[in-house]
Amino acid sequence: MKTIVRRTTLIVRDMSVAARWYEEVLGMTRYYDDMYTLGGVGFAGGNEGDETHLVIMQGDHPEMGMIGLLQWVNPPLPAPAQIPTSVTYGNPTFVLGTDDCTEAWRRAKAFGTRIHAEPHEWEVKGPDGATLHFRSVALFDPDGHFFQLNEPIEPQEQEDQA
Repeated sequence: MKTIVRRTTLIVRDMSVAARWYEEVLGMTRYYDDMYTLGGVGFAGGNEGDETHLVIMQGDHPEMGMIGLLQWVNPPLPAPAQIPTSVTYGNPTFVLGTDDCTEAWRRAKAFGTRIHAEPHEWEVKGPDGATLHFRSVALFDPDGHFFQLNEPIEPQEQEDQA
């Protein structure tokens, strides 16, 4: 059996704000944008007949790593009293590769994004035992989903920053 993760769908409060964040901060584009009526069977939320707005955001790969944004339109889904500001059980952590985490951080700041960690350098042992070096930024989207953006860097880049 083969398994390929193609898309993750996130529940959002305001589609216009959410989709704009993914476009402006992460640089993703809209792959799909339409109203969708739930059938009441395959999705573990809502009820048959609920009207939703589904936008699928696409990164640089044509089929994998997409992020769906789903907003309940009719009836509206009540928003949580508090937007998450930390990660715990049931909250995903999204790890994205980027070629410029500092630019993503600038865009996020301009958008008013909650930043957990400004750009910083770190290293981790890779699956083959070799040390991997990154510059990263960690932030939350407008609905409290957590993202870590990692930019691979050469070891001397890391030393030059010190």
